[in-house]
Amino acid sequence: MLSVTSLSKTFPGVRALDGVEFTARAGEVHALIGENGAGKSTLIKVLTGVYRPDPGSGPVTYDGAQVHFRTPLEAQHAGISTIYQEVNLVPLMSVARNLLLGREPRGRLGLIDFRRLHRTAQEALRELGVRVDVRRPLRELGVGAQQMVALARAVAVDARVVVMDEPTSSLEPREVRTLFRVIRMLRERGIAVIYVSHRLEELYEICDAVTVLRDGKVVHTGRIENLDRLRLVSLMLGRDLGTVQEEGLTKFSGEHDTTGEPVLTARNLTIRHQLHGVTLDVRPGEVVGLGGLLGSGRSETAKAIAGALPLDTGGVLVAGRPVRPGSTPAAIRAGISLLPEDRKAEGIVPGLSVRENIALAALPGLSRFGLVDEARIDRIVDTFMKRLSIKAAGPHQKVGELSGGNQQKVLLARWLAMNPKVLLLDEPTRGIDVGAKAEVQKLIDELADDGLGVLLISSDPEELIEGSDRVVVLKDGAVVDELRGDAVTEDRLMRAIATAGGSGEPAAPEAVRAAGQGDDQAADQADRDQADRDQADRRDQP
Repeated sequence: MLSVTSLSKTFPGVRALDGVEFTARAGEVHALIGENGAGKSTLIKVLTGVYRPDPGSGPVTYDGAQVHFRTPLEAQHAGISTIYQEVNLVPLMSVARNLLLGREPRGRLGLIDFRRLHRTAQEALRELGVRVDVRRPLRELGVGAQQMVALARAVAVDARVVVMDEPTSSLEPREVRTLFRVIRMLRERGIAVIYVSHRLEELYEICDAVTVLRDGKVVHTGRIENLDRLRLVSLMLGRDLGTVQEEGLTKFSGEHDTTGEPVLTARNLTIRHQLHGVTLDVRPGEVVGLGGLLGSGRSETAKAIAGALPLDTGGVLVAGRPVRPGSTPAAIRAGISLLPEDRKAEGIVPGLSVRENIALAALPGLSRFGLVDEARIDRIVDTFMKRLSIKAAGPHQKVGELSGGNQQKVLLARWLAMNPKVLLLDEPTRGIDVGAKAEVQKLIDELADDGLGVLLISSDPEELIEGSDRVVVLKDGAVVDELRGDAVTEDRLMRAIATAGGSGEPAAPEAVRAAGQGDDQAADQADRDQADRDQADRRDQP
């Protein structure tokens, strides 16, 4: 259905793709994997019209004919639909407008028919098991729900090829099951699916074939059932299979010295409708994990500690000294640094260089009388680019051009340059490859060994368990359990997350179903109420 032959793509100083051969067949789910910087995103962008291949390199063939897509819109009109890792929608528009953007049903006078728009959007989402009020602005939904809207938009188009770039990175297990059901449906319809993911267990569950990229070249392609997991990792990393078997798939070394007084103390953190009396502490050299599902209050807790969310009650102390609540500058001065979950929206400045992004937070301390010490900046940037092995053409390359793993390293470098006492890491390895993930995990261990207090948020149970000395479990914005010592196991974590009201007993299936039915009934009632509000429809007009 879609293939390339001897495809190459060069950027200034970097050969991103070098003679790539790739074929996606109808009715097949084809995994495209590799380390960050291996060329996966570049290949997808060439296939979908974002980039053009180098002159003289092999053609792109779609449905038996050579094609030269000049824009992503041309590729979409031809039947190639893409779901990007970072939700590529319009936050201020309604869910329905996002779902049918550019394909809105119109009446006789050419105006948008909002009743049909809302009805069509509601039906498309219900097919995926998503229950939301389609009239709500997209920004009011969680990241996982927004990703499901992006999925619904992609499959609603009459696509013959669907490209999914890290589609499960922000989804809960229930939503992942829905996604896989949709992928199987697409496969049965004869649609070619290109699936990019760093979660190896997903590849073996849903994919038929796999292509491995390394340094812009194809190092393996074939049926995935013929390739075991360790062999796959060794191909991605370019390391000997025996080394991978010896070292394992994570880089956490074990427990740390946690005998000192707390360097971070959070007491009774309360934000209406978000947090309810969250209390925790972190000692120097300790990694404390925050466990829980999406929406449990993990990110909100980290942001409240960092001063990014105003508190109703409660407070934060660093080394016994109170920190002014709701003030990010005060938190930074006290030694608190936050690596946010959404690195593109809340972390990097894509239009600035690697150098400028690393130095951004440290600039006030690197200037006198308004004059910046450029030599000190160069030394700091050079130190951290080497220490974190940041792959870039140079310090002046725009950070938006780097792979996801290298962007994450740039953010880490920015905050490590501040010499923090406490590092809050919100999904630090989300959407990065096995190699970069191992480097970040090893760095977290090293920082803890150096005496830094670390608060780790991760949706990967294996990473949370192996990387944490203690795990504080959140549910519905409240602490429901704390795991210590031998109790820090994946089984105990799952049981703690499943408890009802912190009672220690798993929630009864009937209660879960009743809660779901209540949500569905509320959504249905909202639909009926809103359907009669023509004024709301008119307000939706741009």
